[in-house]
Amino acid sequence: MMEQESGRRRYNSLRRVAQAHQTRAEIADAARRLFIAQGWAATTVRDVAREAGVSVPTVYAAYQNKPGLVRALADAADLSAGLPQMIDELEGTSEPRAHLAAMAGYDRRVYERAGDLIALIREAGRTEPELAELYVQARREADQTRVQVFSSWPRGTLRHGLDVPVAVDIYAALCNIDVYTTLTVERSWSPDRIEEWWGLALARELLSHPE
Repeated sequence: MMEQESGRRRYNSLRRVAQAHQTRAEIADAARRLFIAQGWAATTVRDVAREAGVSVPTVYAAYQNKPGLVRALADAADLSAGLPQMIDELEGTSEPRAHLAAMAGYDRRVYERAGDLIALIREAGRTEPELAELYVQARREADQTRVQVFSSWPRGTLRHGLDVPVAVDIYAALCNIDVYTTLTVERSWSPDRIEEWWGLALARELLSHPE
């Protein structure tokens, strides 16, 4: 009997960690639901706590404040969209068309799974400097990935007259949340169709030999 009790105590700390992770996840899920349904300004930390079934101090202990919650949601969106998958795909080939397809696939997954969150961050950034910086930082990091990929290609890969900065601008003009939203909501395109079109359009616009 004592040995059984000892075993239970041995895993108590692990159980507390698991419970803490579960609580953080429930708070984050509640926050996302409320932010999307009510908007950033109308949602308070008290609302989030009530929705998650926890105390207000628990929310602050887990995420510090509302911007902290949004940052955590943005980090989770990167992982759920398969950032490690994109990196593996980029490292697994030297073929420019495959690189473009990998990046377009990642962007599609981000917009498909977190487009509402991206729109929220952009809108809330009008009044919240911390979230405005989060949006700018995310765009900057995405551009840096494209710079790194395009710079790795042999000379002559980019279409005549293009340099890396302009290629990054063209990529950003084609693959963004507004294009994705227009095609899915207004034009009834499927995410698969958008991803396929992005791959073809990027190759046509950026590569000297798109086929």
